[in-house]
Amino acid sequence: MDYRKKAISCVKDTVLPVQMAQFRECSSSLDEQYRKYGDTEGFFAKIIEPYRRYEVGYPKYVCPEVQNGETTDPAHCECSRQSILYILETLLPGKQVSVEIMETVLGGAQRCRFAVTVEPGK
Repeated sequence: MDYRKKAISCVKDTVLPVQMAQFRECSSSLDEQYRKYGDTEGFFAKIIEPYRRYEVGYPKYVCPEVQNGETTDPAHCECSRQSILYILETLLPGKQVSVEIMETVLGGAQRCRFAVTVEPGK
């Protein structure tokens, strides 16, 4: 399955515009955005190392396919990883962004957590 395509399709008209508006409101600073909006019912973000390393995630399922019981496969969490990567690459053009799955609800954890690293672009 092409999780990248699926992720982009899922978030490009929903989550991305919200994140983009927050990012712009916060002077195009991911740190400021996460300080202001990083603790909501559906999303959390922690600044691990300012302007470079973050932990982001979801306290519960946000994927409609998981909510509807269509999938319980932990491999499906790659879709969430790809959606985070797509959003951050869109917000931070010219930067090199990596996103790693730390733990997921489908994998047996209490919440979904991802490690994000932002590096200067090449």
